[in-house]
Amino acid sequence: MNKSVTILLSALAVMISPSAGAQDAASGVQTLRGADAAATDQAPQEQRYLGKGPGSQNPITRTFSTQPPLIPHAVENFDVVTLQGNPCLACHGPENYKQIKAPKVADSHFKDRAGKTLSEVSPTRYQCTACHVPQADAKPLVDNTFRGDLRSAPKK
Repeated sequence: MNKSVTILLSALAVMISPSAGAQDAASGVQTLRGADAAATDQAPQEQRYLGKGPGSQNPITRTFSTQPPLIPHAVENFDVVTLQGNPCLACHGPENYKQIKAPKVADSHFKDRAGKTLSEVSPTRYQCTACHVPQADAKPLVDNTFRGDLRSAPKK
């Protein structure tokens, strides 16, 4: 009985005392972005994409062998990818890439999950910007010392 009373009183003391989380908020804990953790999130500043029109930039060097190629041109004024059409394939699709002198969509994009070759881009690879991203001149949120293994990066 005596142990039960001690445990009950200890539990009450913990519940009555200010929590560690409330103390941290009061002391101004900062997030990685530098904002007060207790403050409402602010929308990030909109960044413009680097690059000009398609074909005016050199490809961006990859930093590891399985990295999807980065988009070296702006994509802001392109049509949206829909079920009815993918504007990326107008230049990078197998029908036009030679005439336009654009990189061709990889053969891996024409395989389903089982490895069967398809006549069109696989639905799992149809939304290009899920993997291929344009670049913005944005300051990193945190320091980054990553240096890719350029020896394993695909050759141009």
